[in-house]
Amino acid sequence: MTSMPPLQTLPGVVPAWQETVSREDLRSLCLTQKEQGARLVSLWGSDEGEENFDLHLALAVQGGLRWLRVSLPAHDPTYPALDDVFANANRLQRATHDLLGLLAQGAAESRPWLRHSAWPADRFPLRKGEDGQVYPPLVREPYPFVTVSGQGVHEIPVGPVHAGIIEPGHFRFSVVGERVLRLDTQLGYTHKGIEKRAESLAPAALIHLAGRVSGDSTVAGAWATAQALESILGRQIPERAEWLRALWLERERLVNHLGDLGYLCNDVGLSAGFSLFWALKETALRTHEKLVGHRYLHDQIQLGGVARALTVSDCQSLREEGVTLEREVHRLQELLQEHAGVQDRYVSTGRVTPELAARLGLVGLAGRASAQAWDLRVSCPTPPYAQAEVRMATRTQGDVAARVAVRFDEVFESLRLIRHFIEYLPSGPSLWNDTPPLRAGVGVGWVEGWRGEVFVALELGAQGQVRRWHPEDVSMSNWPVLEHAVQGNIVPDFPLINKSFNLSYSGQDG
Repeated sequence: MTSMPPLQTLPGVVPAWQETVSREDLRSLCLTQKEQGARLVSLWGSDEGEENFDLHLALAVQGGLRWLRVSLPAHDPTYPALDDVFANANRLQRATHDLLGLLAQGAAESRPWLRHSAWPADRFPLRKGEDGQVYPPLVREPYPFVTVSGQGVHEIPVGPVHAGIIEPGHFRFSVVGERVLRLDTQLGYTHKGIEKRAESLAPAALIHLAGRVSGDSTVAGAWATAQALESILGRQIPERAEWLRALWLERERLVNHLGDLGYLCNDVGLSAGFSLFWALKETALRTHEKLVGHRYLHDQIQLGGVARALTVSDCQSLREEGVTLEREVHRLQELLQEHAGVQDRYVSTGRVTPELAARLGLVGLAGRASAQAWDLRVSCPTPPYAQAEVRMATRTQGDVAARVAVRFDEVFESLRLIRHFIEYLPSGPSLWNDTPPLRAGVGVGWVEGWRGEVFVALELGAQGQVRRWHPEDVSMSNWPVLEHAVQGNIVPDFPLINKSFNLSYSGQDG
């Protein structure tokens, strides 16, 4: 094992260390790290040329990130499976195989995750030699769903095409009566080759692309990518820009929680709650459009800062709106807490125990509702969160009611943080007035989005071009937990449980 010096660490970037690990030592190292409390954040691969591939792992450790790099020979790109060490490695291993052909030996399952017969089984689109390839039409391969047999057991297939504008995903329920015995999901339909598209992009174009991995998390995705770029360039952004980025991140968290709380009312038949929450969300979205020209804050994060510096009048508008939102959300929270029908549907539904959450690596909003006390704004704070003393919202019940409660707590905390950022917003520039020369290097970005953490690993080549960009949304790790949360519940409760997680289809498909 070769320890390397810390990656370029700036005040606004989480500390990270990169190490080279042999294939033979990888598994024992991961077991040791797991025993010491480490958590797998991401697993991905890269094509290093004709001689070898690299396998990469990002582990959350005390005080930052540990980035492990394992060289695999091109003639034998295999490594020991890690899904029995880190449960969330399962789908990451499968996706890495589909894209690059790196094979996890001894894995619990090897079903394709992203391929969907879109390219031949012996072709791997992230390899360097696959640039611009057009694959011929393929015969559709059946997906080997897990089957459950027994007296009275039958299957209910749902999707992949859904009503309205919901993104595609296939859900295969094995049920007895209305009780769910097992759920097997097949996602990957929204795979868009975004990691391949990133190769050789200019930095500004890469941040633009990052903000579109999952449209409801544009600030988090773009900020994580900007962090990685800025750390490679070795230049800190203006202090005012750090605070404005955090302000927009909290606004993104706010509008998404308001929308989800509305949907969670709708799924239990409380149409008044749905309408009222969405009226509040619409108010906030219109404010965004008025202030920055985009309802969902696209392209506000720029290399070296933010696109628009708020005026005194803008800040006053946000402050006044925050007062109204806080008052109305308190009223709606009381309505839900006092509504017996709502509580009957929320309480004990879709429960993920703290023990199961810890074993499966559940993180983000859903994890905090199951006693997994991890929030980057608190656990690894960067400016301005380090000064704001963020109050982490947690619950222990792990059911729909707990996930709703965490959302309410985070709405109120986001409103408090927005007030804090406005009140103490530093003066000065909010964007670099020039761009430093590009150079080769590696960097990471790690941001607590509204669902949970968004991770980015970035490598620039000798001329500063993008060699490898890997974005990871928390949904990739959390989708398998939803399959467990549904077990033992009735089929009609699936939409409610699903919405209480509200994981991204697009953000985890790349």
